[in-house]
Amino acid sequence: MRRCCPLIFVNSPGDPPPQNASPHPPEPPPSKMAAGGSGGLSFPGVVGNSAPSNRSGSSASSYNYSGGASASSPGNQAAISPPAAPPPPSAAAGLLHREPVYNWQATKTTVRERFTFLFNNEVLSDVHFLVGKGLGSQRIPAHRFVLAVGSAVFDAMFNGGMATTSTEIELPDVEPAAFLALLKFLYSDEVQIGPETVMTTLYTAKKYAVPALEAHCVEFLKKNLRADNAFMLLTQARLFDEPQLASLCLENIDKNTSDAINAEGFTDIDLAPLPCALLADTLVAVLERDTLGIREIRLFNAVVRWSEAECQRQQQPITSENKRKALGKALSLIRFPLMTIEEFAAGICKVMSVVPRDLKKIK
Repeated sequence: MRRCCPLIFVNSPGDPPPQNASPHPPEPPPSKMAAGGSGGLSFPGVVGNSAPSNRSGSSASSYNYSGGASASSPGNQAAISPPAAPPPPSAAAGLLHREPVYNWQATKTTVRERFTFLFNNEVLSDVHFLVGKGLGSQRIPAHRFVLAVGSAVFDAMFNGGMATTSTEIELPDVEPAAFLALLKFLYSDEVQIGPETVMTTLYTAKKYAVPALEAHCVEFLKKNLRADNAFMLLTQARLFDEPQLASLCLENIDKNTSDAINAEGFTDIDLAPLPCALLADTLVAVLERDTLGIREIRLFNAVVRWSEAECQRQQQPITSENKRKALGKALSLIRFPLMTIEEFAAGICKVMSVVPRDLKKIK
């Protein structure tokens, strides 16, 4: 029923040989290659909610998304065997120690392969990022030139009028996995996102002005939009100013209203990093629609569940007054005239303790 309402260590050829040197030229050390591992990201199976009487009965789908080489930690390169002992600390402050890597360039036939080798690699690195907070933080090497070429924000950070001279930059508000996904894209054009990292990667791409990666994240979300995540994605789309994604979410909610409001995401939308005002605006934006495919009493019951969850989040007792206060303007968007007298009596007065005088305020 529709709501109907109007970084090489070799001597150059001209250099004199060192004293007591062997007449034979030394053999070059073995090449050191970055070890890349490939992995996949899998979507967990989505268990559908119990079907209401008006559901179409379609079953939830499972998705498998396999990406390229996984974003790895700074120790992701193959070690030289046997491993060399670490050099003693240098007396000169600020020197960056790197293990010699012999002629790695000769093994890379394209510019993309050479830059991909440098991803998350200490070779030639001239800056490090301390990403994340606490025990989950990670120190990630990078190359200023590569970052400045791919991002106007990094270009301003390293080359602008107020450019930083620090070789270590802290990024406490960025997740390590999302930052690695951003660097992976800047170094190799590879997109490495999954259901657990897509939102943090979208945030990081917007923060450092990499619109091409933003577009990949939004496209990923569009392909995986379902009734059980429509409200969560709607809230995120509004936060990140993605009107096209928001429109698709609303269309999905219109077509699958019962499934959408029965999903956990309906009452847990504030688990996203959003201010309460935006949450309410999201709820209001849905209630204002004339195209929701659901009976008004069931929509009202879902809104009451949202208000009860909001009272718990605000550590307030669940009373009729606190529920009405949590709902605010949203309560006035419930179209009571579309309910039967029995639905109104059994639902509204009993659940919300709405008395006749309150109805004058509800139009």
